[in-house]
Amino acid sequence: MSIRVRKLIGAVLLLVLVSVWALLAMALAQSVLTAGSHWLGLLYYVVAGLGWVLPAMPLIRWMQRPDRDTGEK
Repeated sequence: MSIRVRKLIGAVLLLVLVSVWALLAMALAQSVLTAGSHWLGLLYYVVAGLGWVLPAMPLIRWMQRPDRDTGEK
């Protein structure tokens, strides 16, 4: 698979990941944090806002992997 195709697939998957992550984070916050303190809410949104980076790292690493040389010329 060429790097162009991997980047296209990876970009679509990143958009899906961030969208699903944001919806789940908002749903969890609305169901659990409504009666909590403001500091707890702030801490939750910082962690939830940065939490998508960990699952995205292997995907980005896969996207940036160089093409294999097939040996054909």
